[in-house]
Amino acid sequence: MAGQPVLGIIGGSGLYDIDGLEDARWETVASPFGAPSDQLFSGTLGGVRLVFLPRHGRGHRIPPAEINYRANVDALKRAGVTDIISLSACGSLREDLPPGSFVRVSQFIDRTFARQKSFFGTGLVAHVSMAEPVCGRFGGVVTDAAADAGIPLHQGGTYLVMEGPQFSSLAESEMYRLWGCDVIGMTNMPEAKLAREAEICYVSIAMVTDYDCWHPDHAHVQVSDIIRVLGENADRARALVKALAGRMGQSVHPCAQGCDHVLDTALITAPSARDPEIIKKLDAVAGRALGGKP
Repeated sequence: MAGQPVLGIIGGSGLYDIDGLEDARWETVASPFGAPSDQLFSGTLGGVRLVFLPRHGRGHRIPPAEINYRANVDALKRAGVTDIISLSACGSLREDLPPGSFVRVSQFIDRTFARQKSFFGTGLVAHVSMAEPVCGRFGGVVTDAAADAGIPLHQGGTYLVMEGPQFSSLAESEMYRLWGCDVIGMTNMPEAKLAREAEICYVSIAMVTDYDCWHPDHAHVQVSDIIRVLGENADRARALVKALAGRMGQSVHPCAQGCDHVLDTALITAPSARDPEIIKKLDAVAGRALGGKP
């Protein structure tokens, strides 16, 4: 990756309401994969360019399974984003992660089944490694930013991504706890897989809103409770983004973990057999690896 890092933020529609954001504007970014959740909101904070994408659209119009994750990640790539911080509401599967906890996710279990999960397919096949699904280099920057903002950040955890839109049954919640999962949500897959394919450094912060339904001393998940805790978490989320922007100038590229060159060992289809139409659609996502960009 050449040039200055550009911070992409995927999360709630209020995250872009940050003091000091300059040259702020909404921009429409077209994607060959369809319409993103919303326009991109970009601005500059402390000399660092930020690009916000409301995951569910402004006003929370789009349910998790109907989000166009491919268009979202493709649009961010086209906007020049080099690093994505994903902020998402999650349920806790652990006693020691009460509502209000922030968790820096380290692993995922993908239980979604009705979503487009790859930019690649017939005509151009690729298999990226998901052994380390989040960027350790950028994760360290996020951890330092959380400390700067005075935000306790639990380091490491497995995020179980369910299809939704319904919440878990008690049996499901107990099963996921037996699997060793730490938090549960509906949005980080295939988002993390697509960011990997797009060679964008990706970090997920799970913002705990409830105890799912397993906790004997808490009522079953209620949307009203989640909304209340979401509001309480929002201020800290904005503080984290602001502190992260302050550290982005120190964010070193190329990525030591190799996030920005993952396609070098992922493309399987022989060059002579690659579909030109698919190559055209992948001009942003895979242009570097396909020879279209430096």
